[in-house]
Amino acid sequence: MRVIFLDLDRTLIGDDYSPQQGEPVVRSLLDAGFEVVLNSSKTRTEQEYYRKTWGLKGPFIVENGSAILIPEDYFPSEIIGHKWPRKEGYLIAELGKPYPEIKGHLDTIAPTYGLKYYGNSTLREIMEFTGLPENLAKLATEREYSETIFRWEREGFEMELNKKGLKVSRGSRFIGVTGDTDKGRAAKILLDLYSLHGPVESYAVGDGENDFPLFDVVDKAFMVGNLFHPKAMRINSIEELLGVIS
Repeated sequence: MRVIFLDLDRTLIGDDYSPQQGEPVVRSLLDAGFEVVLNSSKTRTEQEYYRKTWGLKGPFIVENGSAILIPEDYFPSEIIGHKWPRKEGYLIAELGKPYPEIKGHLDTIAPTYGLKYYGNSTLREIMEFTGLPENLAKLATEREYSETIFRWEREGFEMELNKKGLKVSRGSRFIGVTGDTDKGRAAKILLDLYSLHGPVESYAVGDGENDFPLFDVVDKAFMVGNLFHPKAMRINSIEELLGVIS
């Protein structure tokens, strides 16, 4: 089995957030027999929007590794057992902290550091910060486990958040705040489940520092853009990936 973890922003989708750019790539990977797993900072409802468009039916990882969602009955019951709660048609492994707790810490320090994030921004501001169209901006506010800092006026807030047991990671444009988890931790748990079916060859594609923990746990990693990771092969675009791994 070949499993590939795909980031979304500036990896599988462009700055217009349209699913059209990534559709032929996802289709080619599925046709080649890959298990395609979205592993992104985006929320559950955002990822469901892209999953529906691309016809993805398997597990996915949300909010920078904060939770793994597996459609019910996707894996045999003896593999999952009864340890994962069921919610809205998914088995969910929650690895991060609940959103209200994270927002509470940010609200405390936001005035000092001039922080702007989903929880203290209007919908119009979110659209201006992110470039998201209104329908997707609304989905992005449905946060369950993380926050995204768009703007800050002073440095030092990362240390303040670390003291509260929160993890701060930098994506290609913004800063993510989660509990003590990351994309790699979540991917490793999911790969262990896949491996119960037989040998697994794992791949990952991303573009930000928040993808580095993911690159550490897969067999082959690919970096879109100019950042460097010792395990990752640099590619110019997601389309170039197809020529490398096919």
